[in-house]
Amino acid sequence: MDLTAALPTFIVTLREGFEAALVVGIVMACLKKAEQTQLYRWVYLGIFGGIVASVAVGFLLAGAISGVDAAGGIYAPVVKQLLEGIFGVVAIAMLSWMLLWMTKQAKSLKGEVEGAISTALNDNNAGKAVFILIFIAVVREGFETVLFILAKFQQDWTLPSIGAVAGLTLATIMGLGLFSLGVRINIRLFFQVMGIFLLLIVGGLVMGALKHFDAALTLLSQLSTNSWCWSNDSCILGTQVWDGSNLLPDKQFPGIVLKALFGYRQTLYLGQIVAYVSFLATVGTAYFQSLGLKLPNLRQRSTINNS
Repeated sequence: MDLTAALPTFIVTLREGFEAALVVGIVMACLKKAEQTQLYRWVYLGIFGGIVASVAVGFLLAGAISGVDAAGGIYAPVVKQLLEGIFGVVAIAMLSWMLLWMTKQAKSLKGEVEGAISTALNDNNAGKAVFILIFIAVVREGFETVLFILAKFQQDWTLPSIGAVAGLTLATIMGLGLFSLGVRINIRLFFQVMGIFLLLIVGGLVMGALKHFDAALTLLSQLSTNSWCWSNDSCILGTQVWDGSNLLPDKQFPGIVLKALFGYRQTLYLGQIVAYVSFLATVGTAYFQSLGLKLPNLRQRSTINNS
């Protein structure tokens, strides 16, 4: 069995799942410190509710794509490609935003959660407040994962689901080890490494989303008397600059691993490469700056060298 398709969802759910596990662990530690362990059941209900809601959203969105196929019609393939492209854009936006937001908020996360719990314990509806806090934390990460799977895998969910379960399982084990067993985990290093992987994986989604929009315009051009394409190679992707079908096919090792993790395609177009590099340059720069790393000022360095 080729488990390559499980790798991206494993990495994404491991990172997102551990993020949710941190919130859950901090909440439970606060409740234990305040001797309010009877509220644990609201924590468990929040976890369960968040998982159920995430899965339900996944089935709903997947059903929308399947419904387009079932409805038929000459424009059904166009609408399907557009939907998959839109899901990709939303996944890119959410994962990128969470990558940057979590990096900036990591230092204050513990204080914010503890403050929210302190406020909740002074409320008559403390249980409901705890439930809402946990539910939002879980459903937020779950929704991002569902969107990622929808954007990257449209045919078979089996292997991506295996990767998701494995990632969530390991994230849970890490959370238990951190809060229950006292295992020391370098949380900062973990999120930094996972963040780099996530950055590259989302970059692959950028190329995939562009491919869906290009396919939609290609199909629309075939159905219309007007051409929507700007070149003979593609509609919006520009000219083809790479054909690795013989050198590095994306259905064989190691190309299949590069495709699963980083969005590699055996056929690449100029527009895809420009979009990929632009994404890494903008979001990647913002990410490394959020880590406190000072990137070299190329303009200033050029001025110094010329002088």
